[in-house]
Amino acid sequence: MQDKWQLATKVIHAGHEKNETGALVSPLCQSATFVFDNAEQGGARFSGDEHGYIYTRLGNPTTAELERKIAALEGSEAAAATASGMAAVSAALLANLKSGDHLVASNAVYGCTFSLMNSLLSKFGIEVSLVNFNDRAAIIAAIRPTTKVIFCETPVNPHLDVYDLNMIASIAKQRDLISIVDNTFMTPLLQQPIKHGIDIVVHSATKYLNGHGDVIAGLICASDEQMQVIKYEVLKDIGSVLSPHDAWLILRGLKTLDVRIARHCENAEKVALFLEQHPKIAKVYYPGLKSHAGHALLGGQMRRAGGVIAFELVAGYEQSLQFINQLSLFSIAVSLGDAESLIQHPASMTHSPYTKEQRELAGITDNLLRISVGLESAEDIIQALADGLARL
Repeated sequence: MQDKWQLATKVIHAGHEKNETGALVSPLCQSATFVFDNAEQGGARFSGDEHGYIYTRLGNPTTAELERKIAALEGSEAAAATASGMAAVSAALLANLKSGDHLVASNAVYGCTFSLMNSLLSKFGIEVSLVNFNDRAAIIAAIRPTTKVIFCETPVNPHLDVYDLNMIASIAKQRDLISIVDNTFMTPLLQQPIKHGIDIVVHSATKYLNGHGDVIAGLICASDEQMQVIKYEVLKDIGSVLSPHDAWLILRGLKTLDVRIARHCENAEKVALFLEQHPKIAKVYYPGLKSHAGHALLGGQMRRAGGVIAFELVAGYEQSLQFINQLSLFSIAVSLGDAESLIQHPASMTHSPYTKEQRELAGITDNLLRISVGLESAEDIIQALADGLARL
């Protein structure tokens, strides 16, 4: 029955199992360890001969429900909850890379993902090539005999480039590579990469999935085979697992994901149109606009364009910061997907790990701003931007 449900129903009901108390809301199992009936049962669980909970780092009923739910939403066989979005990215990569291997990734990614690839992986003898993922030939040219993984975000943080998932999946399958996509900006309600042939999907659940700005979390969706390695050869020993309380908060947040995403999208579409027509805006990056190169993928790969917009002011670096500082209604913060509208300056904030030259290659200019359009009245959001632009 659950397979036939629409996504709006799955965000509420998928993964939930009736509990012994009959509580409508899933109980929070806030326990670090679990008691065995006898020593033999403990040994059987550790050996894998018997299913059951041992220790929350290895599994927890509350976390397991969240994992079942996100797997149902993404259309994957299994899922793993992690302590942060970066824990999800790291675990997915480390499960599939070893010393001497090579990774091909898009040249624009979240700043900490870039830092992981550009600095940390090299310490373990893993090489990384960053290329434009809108260029099929460039991706293929970057692949080496040692390449094992291909990674991207779409839409891209921060400038909302959109990559063709069918194209990326086809390259990966032809070359026997593992494909990984960060789906944070879209959520499974707007995009399901696995249905386009992608092997692994990661999320920062801190963002839209939780939606209330009070949790740091990540999620990984993949096949059962992949998940055995991710959970029991990486997460188990690194220990970057999600706490039951945070899993419970995300389960609560997911119940409103469908209605929240609809409002985020509606507001963002109105805001993007306003910005595109304003004389003090040099360029707007939003896939919902017909002027955006990725607009053609709407209705196929993406159901809607999401709630994040990037734009370049007709201004320099200092004026861009002044615009942010004087803006009303918006909070200056680097996350996204919260009820509140947020604004940030990628070059000096989220993407500061990039050098100036690397930012230029990735298309991240000094006058580029990124906003996460919140759930407030669209009219009030637009008025706040209009007032700020008038003072610019």
